[in-house]
Amino acid sequence: MNKILKSIGLLSIGLAMSAPAVEKPNVIIILTDDQGYGDLSCFGAKHVSTPRIDQMAAEGAKLTSFYMGAAVCTPSRAALMTGCYPKRIDMSTGSSFGVMLAGDEKGLNPNEVTIAEVLKSAGYKTGMFGKWHLGDQPELLPTRQGFDEFFGLPYSHDIHPYHQNQKKHKFPALPLLEGEKVIELDPDADFLTKRLTERTVAFIKKHKAEPFFIYLAHPIPHRPLHASPPFMKDVSPEIKAALDKEGKGVDYKTRDKIYKQAISEIDWSVGQVLDALKAQGVDDKTIVIFSSDNGPSKGVKLSSAGPLKGAKGSYFDGGPRVPGVIRAPGRIPAGQSIDELMTAMDLLPTFAKLSGGKVPTDRVIDGKDVWPVLTEQAKSPHQAYFYHTQNELKAVRSGPWKLHVKRGKPIALYNLDKDIGEKNNVLKHHPEVAEKLASLIPPFNESLRKNTRPAAKIKNPKPLTKEANQPAEK
Repeated sequence: MNKILKSIGLLSIGLAMSAPAVEKPNVIIILTDDQGYGDLSCFGAKHVSTPRIDQMAAEGAKLTSFYMGAAVCTPSRAALMTGCYPKRIDMSTGSSFGVMLAGDEKGLNPNEVTIAEVLKSAGYKTGMFGKWHLGDQPELLPTRQGFDEFFGLPYSHDIHPYHQNQKKHKFPALPLLEGEKVIELDPDADFLTKRLTERTVAFIKKHKAEPFFIYLAHPIPHRPLHASPPFMKDVSPEIKAALDKEGKGVDYKTRDKIYKQAISEIDWSVGQVLDALKAQGVDDKTIVIFSSDNGPSKGVKLSSAGPLKGAKGSYFDGGPRVPGVIRAPGRIPAGQSIDELMTAMDLLPTFAKLSGGKVPTDRVIDGKDVWPVLTEQAKSPHQAYFYHTQNELKAVRSGPWKLHVKRGKPIALYNLDKDIGEKNNVLKHHPEVAEKLASLIPPFNESLRKNTRPAAKIKNPKPLTKEANQPAEK
């Protein structure tokens, strides 16, 4: 009997050794800025055209209950990078504003473990191209947070001398960085989408023979809107004439009208990335996910949250609930529409599992491994999702139910399956549901109280550029 068992054991070892190992997938996260739930054709949009992203959805999956960790730039990106709610890592706001500004003393703590560091620990080459917005001091830049390469902006492209509220903010020139070096001031924003896409494609070509992670974080369609000349051919003569008169300033009102063109170039960018994967022979080795950092800007009338109520900054679903599309040939079944609750915080533990990277065990990580949801039609691993406005908890979702609270007291209840637009408050009809959801809040708040980590604080921070309003060096 022992000989039989030993033979079976040796046979099992032999089969395991001879079976091909599952190859580590490349990972690409494409994140846009202020693009709403209703700003993709595959999510029902009629005001924009996104054929390449639609194709990506057809070949993969639409994620229709995909949430960021917050409804504005800095905290949502902090949650994406760390797999944690922004409040847990003290990144719900900047030091003096809702997001990081130029020369901000605050930023993502280098002691945090980012998704880039997790994948780097598994042997990945890592590159970021685009908007960081998690601290602009040298100690806080992407190159100190796990990225081998960085080409992009330290924060939003409107944090420059031509901001619409410049008299209030007095922003310095906008720096464009290569690694930690400022290589341009006030770069032409019309070409940002194009330049970031070209760098992403070049990174794919350079590292096609080894596992890689790319974070492509487009600054667009955050205001002011921009698009390169090939995508401006169909704008009206009136818009062209107004933009020709801009000079050194920014005509926000006119630029708000080129939303369709800005989204078309984003769609082109996604197509360029997907085409590069095929051209380099790594298409079937790569997972690509497309999403936005939060809902649409209230100032851009042409943008849309689709059927959702609210927009950027709101705790109604139009704020943190964003369009999600994921494609992984041979791994994720094509043509799916998945309505299970998932979040951007889930990407770190999910990709860690697939890559063999190590998720830190010395701290709380709020994200969950959602690979079974994507590949096996499993249920969401989340009991609940918690909505915040800065540091204040405003709502909780569990299953289809969403409870709004004020100072911890229930004020409204919605069934998102039946009422995605949060129009019909059914609190009076389902007090037992409200009570159940409300009971989830104290344990979560206690978890935050016991397991909150500090943001970085830099003494005597300085903008990466020179004096405010100094002419840009060309």
